[in-house]
Amino acid sequence: MYNPNQAKNYPAHKGKNILDFKAARVYALDILETQLSANLYYHSAAHTRDDVVPAAIWLARQENISEAETFLLLTAAWYHDVGYVTGVDDHETRSKRLAAQVLPRFSYTPKQITTIHRLIEATRVPQQPQTHLEEIIADADLDSLGREDFFETSYLLYVEMLSLGHRITPLEWAERQLNFLQTHTYFTTTAKTKREPVKQENINVLVQLLEKKRED
Repeated sequence: MYNPNQAKNYPAHKGKNILDFKAARVYALDILETQLSANLYYHSAAHTRDDVVPAAIWLARQENISEAETFLLLTAAWYHDVGYVTGVDDHETRSKRLAAQVLPRFSYTPKQITTIHRLIEATRVPQQPQTHLEEIIADADLDSLGREDFFETSYLLYVEMLSLGHRITPLEWAERQLNFLQTHTYFTTTAKTKREPVKQENINVLVQLLEKKRED
């Protein structure tokens, strides 16, 4: 069970933000790796560590945001799904609550935490980012929609849905995924240029797959 007092076991560094960020990152990764439900096949530690954070780093560089903004963006990326350790429903609010509890330990200011809260909220679907930084984290969270490994990540999400008790057939899932891709919008110039073309290819694959299934 998650306990915010565990943050006391992680060294907080006074002074440079980058040192505080390192400790906050270690804490987030630790709880993601040790306290998430085994039923979270998609929203696992790997989703944050190997997907969203690298995408956020890539987009931050491509979009030329400042070091200070990058620091807040990456903190939000590490914490955007930590709320899953206390429950699946409304995990964004849970993530914001947990961040508010532990980030002061790592010398984050109230103003910084407010920005991080807004960034976490920007990942909520349907996404409605209000700032450039929020657009970046929104695109980072759904970066896989425009990658060649989309169907692998989609399958993990499908298995997760089943493991959490949702009743949905493979055909229904394909239809749902097609609708999601067709209504989804990337916000940053980088994602529109680099991810949107592959997303359209993934849409075409789903369309062809569904047409074939309906003919059978």
